[in-house]
Amino acid sequence: MSAAIVGWSHTPFGKHEGDDVESLIAKVATQAVADAGLEIDDIDEIMLGTYSEGFSPQGFPASLVLQAHDGFRFKPATHIENACATGSAAIMQGIKTIKAGDARFVLVVGVEKMTALPGDEIGKTLLKASYLKEEGSIQGGFAGVFGKIAGQYFQKYGDQSDALALIAAKNHKNGVSNPWAQMRKDLGFDFCRQESEKNPFVAGPLKRTDCSLVSDGAAAVVLTDMQTALRMKKAVAFRSMQHVQDFLPLSKRDILQFDGCARGWKQAHAEAGTTIDDLSFVETHDCFTIAELIEYEAMGLTKPGQGATAIKEGWVLKDGKLPVNASGGLKAKGHPIGATGVSMHILSSMQLLGQAGDMQVKNAKLGGIFNMGGSAVANYVSILEPLKG
Repeated sequence: MSAAIVGWSHTPFGKHEGDDVESLIAKVATQAVADAGLEIDDIDEIMLGTYSEGFSPQGFPASLVLQAHDGFRFKPATHIENACATGSAAIMQGIKTIKAGDARFVLVVGVEKMTALPGDEIGKTLLKASYLKEEGSIQGGFAGVFGKIAGQYFQKYGDQSDALALIAAKNHKNGVSNPWAQMRKDLGFDFCRQESEKNPFVAGPLKRTDCSLVSDGAAAVVLTDMQTALRMKKAVAFRSMQHVQDFLPLSKRDILQFDGCARGWKQAHAEAGTTIDDLSFVETHDCFTIAELIEYEAMGLTKPGQGATAIKEGWVLKDGKLPVNASGGLKAKGHPIGATGVSMHILSSMQLLGQAGDMQVKNAKLGGIFNMGGSAVANYVSILEPLKG
């Protein structure tokens, strides 16, 4: 263990009328510092995670954090990006800075403003995280990419529409308890399973309820070294954090395997000295329900092609043997690209400190996080445990 989370702040996710990237940053940057019981002057370095590949007209976003408070002026600030895993990438860079001894306290901010663009432009912007030379003509943005993945999975393992609807229903039910979630409505299995005017097919076998939401939002954490964390009012330690990058083109790998995810989990468990059976819960990257299904397999919960067992037998329900996405996941919470990974670490920290309110998983002692960029290209796995709080 080399670093810990000692403070955080989180906006609701959804459509933030009148806000831009700058104002969203301002909502969380100083609050996270205060939540850690620190002053602005205590922060040694800033990492800003935002995708911003066309969502915001403002480039060079790192210095926008300085707008949140004059006390941030002259502090090192760097923009980190790795597609939908941007938030976790920024956290990992902060941990590396602490491990190197170059900073004692690092502020990590994740942010995205997505809703200012028309729907077709959002799709084009997200598709930039795919290999455009081969995948740029896929219709529907990343929904089209994962619709293709779902179609191939169905072809190989059979129709999984029931399993996908169960995953969607689970996450929407869990999202009711998340005060920051964009959609706090228990849609139920029948609504998620049936095609309707309100739930049409979007891409391949994926319906609207299989797709995460377009969102605005921001989240921030303060990181410090372990020795310092022991003196803070609350602290959640990184038992491990691993990053595995895979090929960008779908054509260069078996996309039904999520090999980068599987390797990330393997390396994280090796570093932490744990197995999947030791985890109390997992927050995983359900950008689409088919992604969560394949991630069950990649994390070792089931064998390949048998992910449906985990949801059909209730293993991943909030009261199951391994609750997955007790927060509602990206499916209900929303998915503001740069903020997602930071949000996942905050929600997991709250679980481990018994501060998750109605989201709380019983006896949460060890939490796993999987944050993914692209179609299992950037893969980040964290294993967290409570240190103090």
